[in-house]
Amino acid sequence: MKKGIAASKGYAIGNVVLKVKEEEIIVERKIDNLDSEKERLQKALTTSRDQLERIKDKAEAEMGADKAAVFESHMMLLDDPEFVGAIESGVEANMINAEKVLKDVVDMYVSIFDSMEDEYMKERAADVKDVGNRILNNLLGKSMNDIGELKNNTVIVAHDLTPSDTAELDKSKVIAFLTNIGGRTSHSAIMARTLEIPAIVGMGDITDTVKNGDFIIVDGIEGIVIINPTEEQINEYNLRKVEFEAEKEELKKLANVETKTKAGRRIEVVGNIGKPEDVHKVLENGGEGVGLFRTEFLYMDRETMPTEEEQFEAYKYAAEKLDGKPLVIRTLDIGGDKKLPYLPMPEEMNPFLGYRAIRLCLDQVDLFKIQLRALLRASAFGNLKIMFPMISSVQEFLEAKKILAECMGELKAQGKAFNESLETGIMIEIPSAAVMADELAKHVDFFSIGTNDLIQYTLAADRMNEKVSYLYDPMHPAVLRLIKMTIDAAHKEGKWCGMCGEMAGDETAVPTLLEYGLDEFSMSASSILRAKQIIINS
Repeated sequence: MKKGIAASKGYAIGNVVLKVKEEEIIVERKIDNLDSEKERLQKALTTSRDQLERIKDKAEAEMGADKAAVFESHMMLLDDPEFVGAIESGVEANMINAEKVLKDVVDMYVSIFDSMEDEYMKERAADVKDVGNRILNNLLGKSMNDIGELKNNTVIVAHDLTPSDTAELDKSKVIAFLTNIGGRTSHSAIMARTLEIPAIVGMGDITDTVKNGDFIIVDGIEGIVIINPTEEQINEYNLRKVEFEAEKEELKKLANVETKTKAGRRIEVVGNIGKPEDVHKVLENGGEGVGLFRTEFLYMDRETMPTEEEQFEAYKYAAEKLDGKPLVIRTLDIGGDKKLPYLPMPEEMNPFLGYRAIRLCLDQVDLFKIQLRALLRASAFGNLKIMFPMISSVQEFLEAKKILAECMGELKAQGKAFNESLETGIMIEIPSAAVMADELAKHVDFFSIGTNDLIQYTLAADRMNEKVSYLYDPMHPAVLRLIKMTIDAAHKEGKWCGMCGEMAGDETAVPTLLEYGLDEFSMSASSILRAKQIIINS
């Protein structure tokens, strides 16, 4: 029996297929024709871009825009003049094959990113490796899929799975996956939960423990793997599997049930989305609205800033589809850790604490106003609320409200309709905002607690760093104290308080959050029904 981190719930019983990539040995060779070698490189880049487009479309269809966004950053790397330029100039300067130069450039980037403390930069190292391998395979005429033809009931076992690996899994044949490394918030873990494939990560040496063809049980609830189980264990887990699937079917009956506790307290269980079309999945899963629309995805995967009209249409679509249900839209949370090709940004040593979100918007007011005008216009078509991210002080919120008021004045002068009494609130994701919640509550209409960042800022533990993942604890007393302070501060001023971080859908945290008086729980669509069940039975 082996234990790891349960990253995606469920049970699976099947046969191991090891996905072990051998390090490609790249031999340096001199070239005679520079133009021919450059053409070969360009062809590999074009093929890589086409492949990533296909993977992104598949990921969007199966998992939503927010999960597919990682492939946009991969495609951006293919268009990065520094990255591609370094390869081209290396080929030209040394008159050697593109594979060798590519490997040297990728190794250099990976070494730089790996040496940085910021986890976003470490993640960039993994992205560069993934893209580098894709270009290399296309230069060599090899397939990225190194696991061959899969049979039914396959359990993929790998050191790690890249985002593209996970997105391309054939769900009809792959019933689970196990990895040596990773945590609950890694790309592959999040994608597995969206696909509803059981997954256990951070297993250490699972690739050395099992071999191809091994018959194993994957317990995605407890994070346990049983290798070559007994007949008794197989029967037990077959029964658990049937019960788990039956429970999932039972949960579907709650889709149209109003969420109330046994005491009759009304709770809103809503969804997080990345693009307007994601509203449908939230509604299908019993969501009672949207508690977080991450608008940055409207700005990605394009060469120019989205216009006011484009944004208006996107927000209007979501508002109309929700038909009066709440739609909380977060203003642009970009910068530092999330780059746009058309928006020059400074390089930062610590982008999570840098020039981003509301800080960028208050500095680039023209950019901010385009979005605010679009949001205001869309508010005439539904129950739309505006939420400002990364607020750390009362002054920042008041500045944002001032710019919003200017936009209202402009629209009035143009005779354009909007909801003059729409609610405006903030994300509580910085400890200073939680500590000052009593003051902030006097000015806002609502709070939404962004626990993903609040936890890592409070505990100084990067949620993407497996070396310190044991410190990233949503139920840490300091985190819980800040959450309780925030909820109490909102209620004291007669305001409502929601939560839009992963903690809102954490089954172990929901009872505590209910006890604290949280009014709204916002989560990924796949977590909604389970949360509703817990609340209804509380």
